[in-house]
Amino acid sequence: MNAIVSPFYLKVQRVEQVCLFQLSWGKGQNLGVTLPYPERLTQLYQEWQYIYLSFYQKALRGRVEATGKLTQSQTDWHAKLVQAEAKLLYEFHRWLRHEELYEIRATLAKATSKQNLETLPRHPGVGLDIDVFLTTDPIDVARLPWEAWEIGTEFAATGKIRIVRQPINIRQVTTTPEHRPTRNKVRVLVILGDETGLNFQADKEAVRALAPIAEIQFVGWQPQQTVMEVKLAVVKAIQDQKGWDILLFAGHSNETELTGGELGIAPSVSLSLSELIQPLTVAKQRGLQFALFNSCNGLSLANTLIDLGLNQVAIMREPIHNQVAQEFLLRFIRSLTEYHDVHDALLSACQFLKLEKHLTYPSAYLIPSLFRHPHAPPFKLQAFSWKQRLKRWLPTKKELLALTTLCVIAWQTPIQTFLLERRILIQAIYRNLTHQIPTQSSPPVLLILIDEKSILKAKISNPRPMDRSYLAEIINQLIQLNLQVIGIDYLLDRHQPQNDPILSQTLQNAVQNHQTWLIFGTSKNPTGGWFETLPELASPNWSLQGDLRILGYPPLYTTLLPLPDSRQQPLPFAYLLALAYQLNVQELEPPSPQLNSSVDWLSHLKAYLIDSTGTDYQRLFSSKARLQPITNWAYLLKQWWFHPLIDFSIPPKQVYQSLPAWQLFESPESTLKLSTPFVVLIAPGGYGEAGIATEGQDNFPLPMALNYWYSQETPRNYRQVLPGGEVHAYMTHHFIQQRFVIPIPDLLLILIAALFGKGATLSLATVRPQKIKYILVFLGLTGIYGLGSVQVYITGELLLPWVLPTLMFWMYIFLTFVERKFYG
Repeated sequence: MNAIVSPFYLKVQRVEQVCLFQLSWGKGQNLGVTLPYPERLTQLYQEWQYIYLSFYQKALRGRVEATGKLTQSQTDWHAKLVQAEAKLLYEFHRWLRHEELYEIRATLAKATSKQNLETLPRHPGVGLDIDVFLTTDPIDVARLPWEAWEIGTEFAATGKIRIVRQPINIRQVTTTPEHRPTRNKVRVLVILGDETGLNFQADKEAVRALAPIAEIQFVGWQPQQTVMEVKLAVVKAIQDQKGWDILLFAGHSNETELTGGELGIAPSVSLSLSELIQPLTVAKQRGLQFALFNSCNGLSLANTLIDLGLNQVAIMREPIHNQVAQEFLLRFIRSLTEYHDVHDALLSACQFLKLEKHLTYPSAYLIPSLFRHPHAPPFKLQAFSWKQRLKRWLPTKKELLALTTLCVIAWQTPIQTFLLERRILIQAIYRNLTHQIPTQSSPPVLLILIDEKSILKAKISNPRPMDRSYLAEIINQLIQLNLQVIGIDYLLDRHQPQNDPILSQTLQNAVQNHQTWLIFGTSKNPTGGWFETLPELASPNWSLQGDLRILGYPPLYTTLLPLPDSRQQPLPFAYLLALAYQLNVQELEPPSPQLNSSVDWLSHLKAYLIDSTGTDYQRLFSSKARLQPITNWAYLLKQWWFHPLIDFSIPPKQVYQSLPAWQLFESPESTLKLSTPFVVLIAPGGYGEAGIATEGQDNFPLPMALNYWYSQETPRNYRQVLPGGEVHAYMTHHFIQQRFVIPIPDLLLILIAALFGKGATLSLATVRPQKIKYILVFLGLTGIYGLGSVQVYITGELLLPWVLPTLMFWMYIFLTFVERKFYG
C-alpha cells in the first residue's frame, strides 16, 4: 500500500521546433527545460495512426476520414501495427530520455523514494505514489502516448508515477465531495448513442456489474423517437433532480474545433458539447464527479468538461474499436467495484489490454487517457458500511408488493389446507415410487367399524345414538379374542334405559375378569363443559376418557397433549390409546384397572410411570407430541404454525387393520388373521347418521393421499368419506411410532426465499451475458430443493413448503427483468 503525496504539474508546450518542459510542485518549486522536438516523432506517429486505423477499420466508435483503398487480404496489418508501435514508442522514449530532462525525471523519481516517508514510520518498506498533472500544447503533442512514459525506471522509483492530464484552460471550480448530495447508492447515467455498426449489449452487461452498489439508468435513442425527442430525453436525464455521480457515454463521437466535440446520439444525429454545457453544469452542481466517454477522439471533450469544472473525465484519444471499448469498460468497471479510484481503474484496464490482449488488440492500451481537475481527488466508489450493505438487501417497491401479496396468501387457512392436501398427496406418490413405505409385521391398531352393512345385519333402526347393547356384543366378542386395550369412539353421555345395564355389565366384566383397559371418548359441549361417560356405565377410577376432537377440515393436524397449565383438559383420545398400548407392549407389568379402586385411574397411571420408569407421562412419547408455546400462540392468530400433521402419505394398511363389525360375529377367529397385541378401536364406519351435533359430522372428505392409496388397491376402493375413527387410528399410530411431521410455516419460508431471491438478483446484476447459465443454475437448485424437501419429509419429519417459497424466489428473478427499461 503506497501513500499519495502532493501532485506535480508538468507543462509541455511546443513552439516551432522546440518544446518547453516546465515542472512545478510543492511550495513554488519549478524546473524549466527546453528540448528540440524531433520531427521524426510526428512522422512515426502519423505512420502508426494510419496503420492503426487500417487494422481497426471496421466497427470504430467514430467517423474516420477515408485513408485510401485498403487491401487487407494482401497486407498483414497486425504485424505492421506492432512494428509501427515499437518504432513510435522507441523514438518517444529516446526523446524523453534526453539528458536535458534528467533533472525532471530524477526529481519525480526521488519523490517516490522511501527516504521521503518520514510521515509514514509504520510503513518503512513502501513508497509514495505521485500524480503528475500533464498539460500539453498544441493538440499534436497531446495526441502522443504520454501515459506510456516510464519516468522512474532508470532510478528504481519505489512508488508509482501516474500521468494524469489537464487542459490549458480551466475557468470553473470543481465540486468538492463535501458539497455532494447524500445518496444511499452511487447513481450512474448511461447514455447509449448511435449504435450504427456497433453493439452495446456488452457495454450494458458491464455497467450492470455496478447494480449491487449503484442506481443505473439507461437513456438513448429509440426507433420511434424523433430527433428532438431524443435530444430532449438526453438533456432531461442529465439534469435529473436526484443528480448523478457517474456519467457514461457509449457510441460515436468526434473532435470539433469550436463546439468542444460532438456525440452521435442517433443515426445521423449529433449533439455538440456546447449544447450540453447548461445541463452538464446543473449535473455538476448536483454531484456529478466523473464522466467516461467510451467513444472516439475525445480530447476536445475532455478539455471542455474539465474547463467546465467537472472533476475528472476518461476518454479515448483515437478512434476505438467497438470490442476494444467493451473489453476496456468491463475491466474498468470491475476495478471500480473493487474500490480502486478511477485512475488506477484506467491503468488496470490498459494493463489488461497490454498484457493479455496485445495479440488480439495491438496498440489498444495506448488510447485511453484520464483528465482531472487539479483540485479534485480521484473519484472512487466508497465501500459500504453495514447500514449501506443492509439497504442493498431491502426490497424494491415491486418486490415489497410481491412479498406482501404472498405473505397475505400464505396467511389464509383455506389456502394452507389446499396446498397441504396436495403436498401430502405428492408425498404418498413419492413414497410409492421410491419404495419408502414403512414395513412392520402388523399395524398397531385394529379398527372395528360399525358400517351400514353392520347396522343392517344387527337390525338397528336408528343408529343415532348407537344401540349400546350392540356395543356390548362387540366388546364381548373382543374380550374373547384376548385383546387388551379397547377404545370406544362413541359418546356415552345420554341414557338408554333398556341397554345401559347390558353395556354396564359387559364393561365391568371386561375389567374384572379380563383386566381390559377401556378408553372412552369425550368432547366439549355447548356450555363449555365436556360430554362425560355416564357414571352408571363406567367410572373414571377404572377407565379413561380422552378428547375426541379432530383438528381441521378436512383433518390434517394431530391432536396434541395440552400445555401443563391447561385447565383440566382431557388428554387426546389417540394419546390414551397409545399410552395403554405402550404400557402393555413394553411388558412393564403395569397395574390392572380395579372396579373397587377409589383413586382416579389416570392419576394412578401417572404416578406409576414416575415410580417405575422415572418418566413423566408427557415425556413417554416424542416431545413433538406436546403442544409448544409458539404453536399455542399461533392459535391466537388462527394459524397452525409448527403443529404436527397427520401423515396420510403412509398407506392405511400400514397404520391399522380394518374389520367391519358384522364380520367380527360371522367369521371364525382363524379367518380374521388377527395378531396381538392390538389397540382395538370401535368406531362409526361411515354411515350417514354418525356425528355428535349433526348427522354426518363424523364423516370427513377423503384426503387426496388416501384416495391415491385406495386407487392402488385391487379391486379399486371407491370410498368418498373418511370416518373419524380412521383419523384417530392414524393419530394413535403416530403416537406409538413416534412419527410427527412438523410443517415449517409458509410465511417463514417465503421470507427466507425472499432473501435468497434478493441475493440471486444481486448476483445476476454482476454477471455478463452468461446470465442464462445462472438462470439454469437457479432452476436446477429449485428442482433440488423440491426433491430434497419431499425426502426430508420422510427421513427428517419436516414439511418444507415448496410452492409459495419457490414462487417468491422466482418473482424476484422475474422482477429484475420486468423492471428494466428499454436499454435495461
